[in-house]
Amino acid sequence: MTIKAISRRRVLTGAAAVSAAAILPRSSFGSDWRPTETVRLIVPAAAGGSTDVMGRLLAAHLQTAWGQSAVVENRSGGGGTIGTAEAVRGKADGHVILVGNPGPNAIAYSIFRNMTYKADQLQPVSNMIRIPNIVSAHPSTGIKSIPELIAYIKANPDKLTYGSSGVGQSPHLTGAWFLQLTGLKMVHVPFRGAGPALQAALAGDIQILFDNLYPTLPQTQEGKLTALCVTTPERTPAAPNIPTMREGVPELAKFDVSSWFGIFLPKAAPAPAVEALNKEIKAMLARDDVKKTIGNMGATADWGTPQQFSDFVQAETAKFGEIIKREGLQMDVN
Repeated sequence: MTIKAISRRRVLTGAAAVSAAAILPRSSFGSDWRPTETVRLIVPAAAGGSTDVMGRLLAAHLQTAWGQSAVVENRSGGGGTIGTAEAVRGKADGHVILVGNPGPNAIAYSIFRNMTYKADQLQPVSNMIRIPNIVSAHPSTGIKSIPELIAYIKANPDKLTYGSSGVGQSPHLTGAWFLQLTGLKMVHVPFRGAGPALQAALAGDIQILFDNLYPTLPQTQEGKLTALCVTTPERTPAAPNIPTMREGVPELAKFDVSSWFGIFLPKAAPAPAVEALNKEIKAMLARDDVKKTIGNMGATADWGTPQQFSDFVQAETAKFGEIIKREGLQMDVN
């Protein structure tokens, strides 16, 4: 099965296939802490997306490892802040787990005026995966690389428009940071989600698209759009022929944006629960079936210690905060 044939349904099928019959590494049974009641995994997004997929993978793994029911609860809305606020208010004994991502756990603190929780009310446990964003162009532009995009904008000011899945979303901030670092301008056209943005790009209504790796990557592989770059420091195994944003452009040498999906607990959760959950995340990501599923998502595993994940989230919050400040973005949680 080629990566271009991957669909959201197939990714979800792969996640659902992770059953209690899966063989777990010995290390997954190494912690003394165990839940004493049903474990709730709060996903602050609708079913079907990457946050949901990772939540269901972890729930299935924990149910087998701990011998206790683990259920996924989708609490979407407010850019992920509604579900995150519910997790913050949850029992801080290890039985309430939050599946986080950049929106509610890094971007929200700077962009929303009426936040209902603070970063220090959550305890980072570990990241799970990172997925690059992708920049593409409509073939009619003739633009085939980031250096060509920069040259085109300089020669044709105010001619190009770029689209994203919405104001304040990771793809929008990717485009904003690119323009800030290069000193260039393009008109931003926000859409209500990745699907409408992609359709506009395919129709040529916008010339440049900043998006998550999926659903754009298959369109570039079919020649309907031209892939210019991925936004992580390294190329993605899903499409190793696509260069990174920073390749060959000195002013973009530190460019690094990805969609990441990690695990948090309420701040007061006991240390043994944090340690046990961290070990299980590591064990899950080491499994061959999970490696296959996340590979099909175009993702790379990114386990780390609680301290490493905490440092990463703080750096992400600071990075997005500076981009948002320069853009003058402020919104209210809907």
